[in-house]
Amino acid sequence: MIIDLANVVTRPKTIELTFVPNEIDLGGDGAALARNVSFQGKTERVDGKAHVRGTIRADVSIDCTRCLEPVERNFEIPFDVNFVEADDESKVGEREIGLTSLDESVAENGQIDLAEVVREQILLAMPEQVYCKEDCNGLCPQCGGNRNLIDCKCIEDEIDPRWAALKSLK
Repeated sequence: MIIDLANVVTRPKTIELTFVPNEIDLGGDGAALARNVSFQGKTERVDGKAHVRGTIRADVSIDCTRCLEPVERNFEIPFDVNFVEADDESKVGEREIGLTSLDESVAENGQIDLAEVVREQILLAMPEQVYCKEDCNGLCPQCGGNRNLIDCKCIEDEIDPRWAALKSLK
């Protein structure tokens, strides 16, 4: 859904949307939406800026950092973002950014793409590392097998030839 900044007025307007997984691409780095994403929020004009706030509910399938098995995580993401016109920002020139400006985004062509806002908020909420279980054994560096599922017989004493000279030091 696209919102024109010109249509955002001082009186709050409620928005409720549902996005299907193929509408929001999380980048394909082991993360994908598992189900529809719900967005409930409001838009209003505050101090000349378009203000969008609300809550996003999303179920995301993320690959385990150690074994690459898919792990599902549920997110409930509250957010609050101000949008300013791109023309307004270019007129100002160089300036110092204060704490109030950190939550501002530039609305290109005077429009806010809510699908992009939702995508951005989900990516910001995702943890850097996700484990299928706390004691995940990961993948075998020799055969690539999932050590949670198999007990491979690979020898782990093999020394990288680049470090072999260090073995003689004692």
